[in-house]
Amino acid sequence: MTDTSTTPTGEYEAQLGDYFALLKPRVMQLVVFTALVGMLAAPTSVHPVVAFASILFVAIGAGASGALNMWWDADIDAIMRRTANRPIPSGRVQPGEALAIGVALSGLSVMMLGLAANLLAAGMLLFTILFYAVFYSMWLKRLTPQNIVIGGAAGAFPPVIGWIIATGSFSVEAWLMFALIFMWTPPHFWALALFMRNDYDDAKVPMLTVTHGRRSTRRHILVYTVLLVVLAVATGFTSIGGPIYLTAAVILNVLFLIGAVRIWKRDEDDSEADNFLVERKFFRLSLWYLFLHFGAILAEATLRPYGFGGWS
Repeated sequence: MTDTSTTPTGEYEAQLGDYFALLKPRVMQLVVFTALVGMLAAPTSVHPVVAFASILFVAIGAGASGALNMWWDADIDAIMRRTANRPIPSGRVQPGEALAIGVALSGLSVMMLGLAANLLAAGMLLFTILFYAVFYSMWLKRLTPQNIVIGGAAGAFPPVIGWIIATGSFSVEAWLMFALIFMWTPPHFWALALFMRNDYDDAKVPMLTVTHGRRSTRRHILVYTVLLVVLAVATGFTSIGGPIYLTAAVILNVLFLIGAVRIWKRDEDDSEADNFLVERKFFRLSLWYLFLHFGAILAEATLRPYGFGGWS
């Protein structure tokens, strides 16, 4: 229930924290980290002031995408337990405010990144915002069970943007980092959907668990995990890999594959009996999975000038 005691009109007065929550700060953290890794893994150094400003504007762009997504999805966010307390459905921020913030921050971030870094990086940031806010949020999410598969590209662009900030161009290495996030996204979100299926049912979002059932979703998790394992380990033998990355990738991917096989083997009775314990563990592991892979890429890039990172 909204607290009406603080204003004479009986309306909730939004606080700074409410507007910050509108920007999806947890997603923003991942965007900032992967963009930073993409920039530092590039073979060209960036002036610290330019680097700081560029990553700041990428973060603002990510926040703008989050605000636009929350504005558009306010109706289904109000239905789902996982999202019902977000700023708009809870009444802490008005939809018009969220739209205005999202549009304003989008324009600011793209314009300033173009000035701080280069126009190609700014163009990629604009494309990423439009891809997430329009192509995914407004179209794919409610249209197809492949929403997460295709829409996952939006979250995979930040390291490419980071690489472009440093080099002003695309490269195979940048797209390898893109592919790592892109292939990680479906098993990560499908694991969540396995134990949150009722939310998607209630909101009529065509997540794979809703349209094809949990058994099919378990098979899809295993297939995508196998493909991800091959990609992640193979990346260790490229110019952004090295012994540090390869060691981390082998350990993490063995654990991830074991988790996917365990999910695939389970039936619904097993899952209901322990409240989806295995699926929840896999989901938590997936959070560490991506962070540690990119952390290893960062370690390789940081140590390479001293003769320790990469393959000699």
